Amino acid sequence: MALSIVILAGGSGTRMGSNLPKVLHKLAGKTLLDHVIDSAEALDNVTEVFVVYGHMGETVLTAMQHRDNVKWIEQKQRLGTGHAVQQVLPYLNPNNQVLILYGDVPLITPNTLSNFVTASGKNQLGLLTAVVSDPSGLGRILRDEHQHVLGIVEEKDASDLEKQIKEINTGIYCVPAELLLKWLPNLSNNNAQKEYYLTDIVTMAHQEQINISVSRPKKVEEIYGANTRVELARLERIYQQWQTQDLMLHGVTMYDPARVDIRGRVIPARDCIIDVNVIFEGDVTLGENCIIGPNVLLKNVQLGHNVEIKANSVLEDCMIERGAIMTELINIKL
Repeated sequence: MALSIVILAGGSGTRMGSNLPKVLHKLAGKTLLDHVIDSAEALDNVTEVFVVYGHMGETVLTAMQHRDNVKWIEQKQRLGTGHAVQQVLPYLNPNNQVLILYGDVPLITPNTLSNFVTASGKNQLGLLTAVVSDPSGLGRILRDEHQHVLGIVEEKDASDLEKQIKEINTGIYCVPAELLLKWLPNLSNNNAQKEYYLTDIVTMAHQEQINISVSRPKKVEEIYGANTRVELARLERIYQQWQTQDLMLHGVTMYDPARVDIRGRVIPARDCIIDVNVIFEGDVTLGENCIIGPNVLLKNVQLGHNVEIKANSVLEDCMIERGAIMTELINIKL
């Protein structure tokens, strides 16, 4: 079934303490919003991608002008997540499935999203949840005695008993467009925040006896958002750990994975050795048996087999032939 993507990216990000919109802050050298768009576009059968923007809209549009395949929808008043998705309704193909994502949740993977869309099916509401040790500030999943989902309650509207629930709403949904077109105009802002909650569609699905399919991400970290720079730094470390683990599983030795940063894409080969404080940017290809010394920057570089890069070298936009030894303190840019 054809898939429409809706990414909500209108938040101001006040807690970032920044003059920059939250979704334009960077993770591994790429904006949070770019990470989410890349994961969405990696899915099968995507026919359209909408980004709902609001705060500092012109800044967002200017920074993201390289995304010429995205349809930009402005949310002039920020009245909640349900209101944000309402802005897209006039443009949705009513025959599509709709996957709703968030521009400040950058670690969500194509694999998790693909499995989620498949599990959601065609005629039901798909809901991505997670079980966390500390659900403070997050919406809780309400279930009946048979574990069927009844709805979602936001923390500010939750009772003391409901606040003890550990299963939380990630905010990620997969919904037939025809159901959104029916449900969203009927949202109410009768809640503590006086906002139109997207979460209310779960209650509507239950009331109409529409099946609610619940899925969970492969890794709970995938649903972490970044509201502060502290949280952004935590996401950076998680992302880097995933990248370095992948390289090691492909036969690369790292003396200290925590001191290697990947800000782009690295294509590895077997039996390479990477020392500490190495930074990869752009597209980097490693040949077999390469040795990369400490304090090295490689940006858009292709290394042949058996290349050695000595300490403190900077290489950018170049190709190094098989067997070459790059001496210390070399700075190459072609």
